Amino acid sequence: MQDNKIEYYQLILWGSLILFLLSFFIITFILLYQKKHKAFIDQKYQFQQTLLQAQLEIQEQTLKNISQEIHDNVGQVLTLAKLNLATTSVAEEAASEKIKTSQQLIGKAIQDLRDLSRSLNTDYVEEMGLVRSIEYELELLQKTGSIETELNMEGKIVKFDKQKELILFRIVQEAIHNIMKHADAKKITAAIHFTNNAMQIVIKDNGKGFDLSPLNDAGNQSFGLGLRNMNSRATLIGALFSVNSAIGNGTEVSLQLPINETANEGTAKN
Repeated sequence: MQDNKIEYYQLILWGSLILFLLSFFIITFILLYQKKHKAFIDQKYQFQQTLLQAQLEIQEQTLKNISQEIHDNVGQVLTLAKLNLATTSVAEEAASEKIKTSQQLIGKAIQDLRDLSRSLNTDYVEEMGLVRSIEYELELLQKTGSIETELNMEGKIVKFDKQKELILFRIVQEAIHNIMKHADAKKITAAIHFTNNAMQIVIKDNGKGFDLSPLNDAGNQSFGLGLRNMNSRATLIGALFSVNSAIGNGTEVSLQLPINETANEGTAKN
């Protein structure tokens, strides 16, 4: 009877030990799997960020090349054409008037190309800074007479590193481009707010708006591609991106970027 009890206790002990070891191996396996899975996710995220960075660098170099081509070649040809018209003598008053009108049109084309060249060129954005670049972009739109623009500023201007400012500016450009292309808006309002902790940029229009619900449809990859690209760019520099829109109520795009200790402060324009 005593031997049966000993065997029983031994059986329980061995069973407990086996159960403990089995649990240990299962937990260890789960932890290793989670660690490897996290490492895989981190590598995938890093790869996506690196790929996006490479794409942005290629795009910026392409824009810079286009800007240089406009400045060095197209602009020079138009300038030469304008000079030729200016030195052409015509007896007829009607022909003279046409030449004068042609000079004015070519002059306007030259100025428009210069403005476009500056807007595309990375160096100009770096020289002017983010706030002035956005203001300049709105001024160009206002000059066309096709839409009204407004810029509101609050707080002390904080200057970020050139890569962040360039990406933020390209996002703003994309938002404005979408408004001009799709919104049928009469006015664009940009607001730039600086606080102690963050900078917020809000681009609003009074256009027709649109339904955002298809963005949540995983099977619809074509809808909102521009918005997804803007969000990816914002994520790359640690900025928060959001968009609000409704049919008949316009669209609002918002960017928020934290301000770190190395940022440089200036005085905002009112």
